[in-house]
Amino acid sequence: MGRRYKNSPIVEALCEFQFEPGLPWDLTIPGLVYEEIREGFPKKRQTKQLQVELSATVEEGIAQKVGTSDRMQFLREDEKALVQVGPNLLVINHLKPYPTWDKFLPLIQKGFEVYREVVSPEAIRRIGLRYINRIEIPGQRIELQDYFDFRPFVGGKLPQDFGPFIVGVQVPYEDSRDVLRVQLASARVDIPDTIAIMLDLDYFLAQPGEVALDKVIDWVKVAHDRVEVAFEGCITDQLRQIFEEVKA
Repeated sequence: MGRRYKNSPIVEALCEFQFEPGLPWDLTIPGLVYEEIREGFPKKRQTKQLQVELSATVEEGIAQKVGTSDRMQFLREDEKALVQVGPNLLVINHLKPYPTWDKFLPLIQKGFEVYREVVSPEAIRRIGLRYINRIEIPGQRIELQDYFDFRPFVGGKLPQDFGPFIVGVQVPYEDSRDVLRVQLASARVDIPDTIAIMLDLDYFLAQPGEVALDKVIDWVKVAHDRVEVAFEGCITDQLRQIFEEVKA
């Protein structure tokens, strides 16, 4: 069990499943999924999502393909949690306020079980567990090293007083089967005399087909443990004081 905070910075948590293409997409599938989860997610709406695909070849170099895809969203009554369904795609989101992992995991399990039962996907292409944190620190200026162990380093010969920034790294796990992407970036300020920073942690399956369908939830549990460890590794005790740790 990881640390819990009274002032949790999590603004969105999501678990995304991309499946290998199988049978042609049936427009009745979202309705069948809805019938199984409507008690917990009674609201529904249709959206279009922008998709960007990059490919690289020796002859043509890097090519970019942009398109849109239709998704059905099924929302909880308070619209703080939702299940999204599209062709070869399932996403479970939870917005702020984020509950405990013990409450988010059952939503992931239920969504995956229902999708698998209705669609009968052949294999997993990608799984991603992502936590987006918005961290607000009082003050007009701060020293990043006081609050973050993961931060930009500009060297001693450059000015240390810099403006907007973004820094990221990808860390391989399981012989590069999985990857953890960590990104820290300045954000727009909504409250005067406050510094806002986004910490984005995304643990994902980088090698398609390497996790069997019946091992998916085990993979998700491990992913959460690693995201949790990475989050704690990115911050300092001074920032934990702002979050106000909840003692068991």
